[in-house]
Amino acid sequence: MRTRARLLSALSGLLLALSAAVSATAPGAQAAPDAVRPAAAVTASVSPVPLAAGDHALAAMETMATATTATATTATTARGPAAGERAPVATDRASADAARAPAATGPAAVAEAFRNGPVYVDPRAADQLSPAQAAALTDKIKAADRPLFIAVLPAAPEFPSGTVLSDLRTRTGVTGLYAVRLGDRFNAGADSAVLSQQAVRNLVDAVRTPPGVAAATQLDDFADQALRQMSGTAPASWGAGRAQGGGDMNTGALITFGAVLTAGAAGAYTVIRRNRRRKEAEERAALDALRVVVDEDITAYGEELDRLDFHPAEKGANDAMRADYERSLDFYDRAKSLMASAARPSDVRQVTQALADGRFSLAVLDARRSGRSLPERRPPCFFDPRHGPAAADRSWTPAGGAPREVPVCAADAARLDDGRDPMARTVDTEKGRRPYWEAGPVYGPWAGGYFAGGLLPGLLVGTVLGGMLASPAYAAEYGGGEFTGGDYSGADYDSSGFDGDDWGGSGGGGDFGGGGDFGGGGF
Repeated sequence: MRTRARLLSALSGLLLALSAAVSATAPGAQAAPDAVRPAAAVTASVSPVPLAAGDHALAAMETMATATTATATTATTARGPAAGERAPVATDRASADAARAPAATGPAAVAEAFRNGPVYVDPRAADQLSPAQAAALTDKIKAADRPLFIAVLPAAPEFPSGTVLSDLRTRTGVTGLYAVRLGDRFNAGADSAVLSQQAVRNLVDAVRTPPGVAAATQLDDFADQALRQMSGTAPASWGAGRAQGGGDMNTGALITFGAVLTAGAAGAYTVIRRNRRRKEAEERAALDALRVVVDEDITAYGEELDRLDFHPAEKGANDAMRADYERSLDFYDRAKSLMASAARPSDVRQVTQALADGRFSLAVLDARRSGRSLPERRPPCFFDPRHGPAAADRSWTPAGGAPREVPVCAADAARLDDGRDPMARTVDTEKGRRPYWEAGPVYGPWAGGYFAGGLLPGLLVGTVLGGMLASPAYAAEYGGGEFTGGDYSGADYDSSGFDGDDWGGSGGGGDFGGGGDFGGGGF
């Protein structure tokens, strides 16, 4: 019903727009040169939005209706004011851009440029990134609609390595991921709403290999990986440039355009219904696959409860222990209930989150009974969440990927220290049993519940699942994480992730090796 309502609304809007356009372009209406913006230009300025396959046809109709409305509006403006009206003040885009262009270099100039686009190249570093390369990088970021800011700067006093990232974040005032090529060195930092600290570090480490890579290659690789993983939307001020030229809109073309669109509406609605049925079938198959894995997890959790063999009335038990045990039972019941009512793959995320919470309660209870210090809250073991909360971090390199730090249980830490493979959780795939990070996006919600807070994409960068987990397609098909970020926050943010002087690079520069998170942690 919602789709039908959207369809009718789009058609109604189109007919009204056509009527307005016909009036605006009627004989005798004087059009000012270069004042009318072509419908194609209006359509091109609409930022791409991730859509499920079944919604593309409807979205296209709505976009064309918007384009026609905008065309009619500009045509009316071009015709000139009616008697008694004040003439609008014309603004030339090129003049406005020239007025906004920074007259000097420095953090303030970079921040001003970032308000108008995602890439800034300091004139003194122009030999590192050509105008064509900068334009291609800009187009890529805008097309992805993500708040990624990239600056190519010289190693100069006005860009101190220890504070340049925090300076740019503060002056720009927009939540996002900021990357800087400073001379021949590179670093980045992000607000936690956009990308986790660990994910930023992994990305930075990945593009520094091999050392001495050209700026264009390094920045392009960083953008490719970051845009797949980060959340957020690009600032509205990055809207596509206004097309130059224009002229009268042909009334006959508008009418023909509307007739063709109306005739295709029925066919588009049929496609929408067919694609929706296909998506529902895929979701049912995905949920069936997840149900097998989650049932194994719930069973393993129940066995842990049995092995603990805690009795609330046993000797030495106190109120804190009983409360821990009660929470453990509650999470167990919650996981079973949520899985029984799961209707979509994304519902599984709540189930595994409950299991992770329950295992932490069991770990706290076990520490109290043994008289040990209470454990800190940590993510589950990366290799198999059934191993319980992580006890340490270890460096791990996936096949064909870069090294990264992952949380591991004590047993897997010992195996890695001995040069052995960890005990990985495997799932069914078309190629047989494989580690879950080598499986498809179906297992994204399952892993996302265990590793909440944006942690998982960074752990999985360079793997099959990692490349899909935070992508718009994953969000549309499997209920991915909320896309936040790109909003204006001024200087009101946690700047700890932008501090530090750890950049790495070639040519004897300072060692910048880190990556940071605006919500905590440093380079």
